[in-house]
Amino acid sequence: MKIAVIQGPNLNMLGIREQNIYGPMKLEDIHSQMKAFAEQNGLEVEFFQSNLEGEIVDKIQECLGDADGIIINPAAYTHTSIAIRDALSAVQLPAIEVHLSNIHAREEFRQKSLIAPVCAGQISGMGPFSYHLAMVGMAQILKEVEAMKQARAAQQAQMATQQQA
Repeated sequence: MKIAVIQGPNLNMLGIREQNIYGPMKLEDIHSQMKAFAEQNGLEVEFFQSNLEGEIVDKIQECLGDADGIIINPAAYTHTSIAIRDALSAVQLPAIEVHLSNIHAREEFRQKSLIAPVCAGQISGMGPFSYHLAMVGMAQILKEVEAMKQARAAQQAQMATQQQA
């Protein structure tokens, strides 16, 4: 199972920008930890970061048929991007929204997420650990989806056998 991790604007500056809010860890370090978790749990993970809204929308659309779930930190686009929200809604893949800081305890304009309503959940305020929690959550969601698919296939096979008898 494959998880796409999509990072929004300015996250490439982690470890440099506003360490008092976002901490000293660089994006590459967060990705290394996520990759280690994925390997330990038999998951594939792919990383993408862009400062451009359209590129993020394109990447979400590319996930259709290529990924099983999306972990996304839309960063500043959280509060403004109907396009990202619509793309997530269109692909209908399980998604988890992630933020390093607690957006609900920040400036008023940062407290509203346009993205959260189309996601399975939102994790914020736990620093880099937010991404680990998102990986744990996504792994669980994907296991549940797989179990449902297997149960449905078994039920269909049973029905086909009964119809032949």
